Amino acid sequence: MQRSISLAGVTDVLLIRPSAEIFLKSEGVRRSWEKILYTEIKKAIGEVKLRKGRGRIWIENEISPEAEERLKLIFGIQSFSRCERCDLGELEVKVLDFWNRRGNKADFTFAVRVKRTGLHEFTSQEMAAKIGALILDHHPDLKVNLDNPDYIIYIEIRDRDCYIFDEVIEGAGGLPYGVEGKVVALFSGGVDSSLACWLMMQRGSVIIPVYFDLGVFAGGEGVKRAEKVASFLQLYQRDFKPVKIDHGVFLSEVKRVLKEARLDNYRCLFCKREMYRVAEKIAAREGCKGIVTGESLGQVASQTLDNLFVLDQAVDIPVFRPLIGLDKMEIERLARKVGVYEICISIKEECLAIPEKPITSGNLKKILDLESALID
Repeated sequence: MQRSISLAGVTDVLLIRPSAEIFLKSEGVRRSWEKILYTEIKKAIGEVKLRKGRGRIWIENEISPEAEERLKLIFGIQSFSRCERCDLGELEVKVLDFWNRRGNKADFTFAVRVKRTGLHEFTSQEMAAKIGALILDHHPDLKVNLDNPDYIIYIEIRDRDCYIFDEVIEGAGGLPYGVEGKVVALFSGGVDSSLACWLMMQRGSVIIPVYFDLGVFAGGEGVKRAEKVASFLQLYQRDFKPVKIDHGVFLSEVKRVLKEARLDNYRCLFCKREMYRVAEKIAAREGCKGIVTGESLGQVASQTLDNLFVLDQAVDIPVFRPLIGLDKMEIERLARKVGVYEICISIKEECLAIPEKPITSGNLKKILDLESALID
C-alpha cells in the first residue's frame, strides 16, 4: 500500500481525466458530451475557469476540499489530480523541489510514472528513468521499486507543459449526465433497485424513480428508507425525486381476486405487472425510453426466467435490468463500493403481501384472463 504524503497549499492546477469512452465517439458526439460535462462541473463546484486539451480538462482556479468531493460525484470524470505545472525546461528543478517538500524521504521505495503527448526527443520510459536517477542522486538512501512502490510520483508532459502530482483521485466514471436520455425506475429504496438506478445513471441515463407505497401491506418504514436513499442518490442526480404511487388498494383487490380463483401463489406476478404498467404510463408522459428494475435472474421466485418473460408481456417498452447476471454477493459488494448498501439496510422494509409459496413459472394465459377484471 502506498503511503499518503500530503502536499497542502502548493497546488496550482487541477487535472481532470474524463472517461475514455467520451473520446471514442464521433467528433460531433464527443463535443456534445464534453459540453455537458463542462456544464455539470460548473454546476457542482461553481463558475471556474476550464481549459480543455486532448483527453484532459484543467481547472485553473484554486478550489476547496468540499468542491473536490463534489467532483467525485460527477459522471463522466474518471479521475483527477492536484498538480504543479511547469515548463519542460524547468522539469528537473521542479521535480526536486516537489520531492523535497515531502515529509520523511528515507526508508521507503518509489517509482516515477511518465505519460506524454506531443513530439519529443525522448520516450516516456526514458524520461521516467532520467527523473528516477535524478532523485536517487540527491537521495541515495532511497530505493526504486517499479512493481509495488510505497510512493509514486507522476509526471504528465503535454508538448512543453509538465504536470507533477502524486495522487490520482477516483471519480464516478461512466458517461455524462443525461446523454442517453431518460428512463423510469421501479425504486423501493432496497439494495437492488437503488444500485440499478445508480448503474443506469452512470451510463448517462436520467432516472425518474417510482416508489410504490404498499399501504397496509408494508412491513417497516419503507417510505422513510426510500427518502433516505433518494437523498444519497441526489448527490449524483440532483433531480432524483421519487414519484409516489398508492399501491395498497390494488394489492387488496389482487388478494381478493386470487383467493377466489385459488391462485394466491400468483400474487407477486400480478403486483409486479401492475407496477410495470404504471411505470409505462409515467414513461410515456415524461418521454422516457424504458423501465429500469433491480431484478437479478433467479434471485427470488418472481425473477425466474419464466416469470421475467411474463412480466415483460405487461408493457410495450424495454425493461432494463443492469443486475440481471449478478448474484447477491456481487450485488452487495458493488453496493458497498458505491456507498448505498449501509443506507439501504439501515431501515427495515418488507412486503406483507408475499404468498407462502410464490409461483416460479407463471402461466401467462391464466394471468391475462384474471387481469381484465382487476384492471377494469
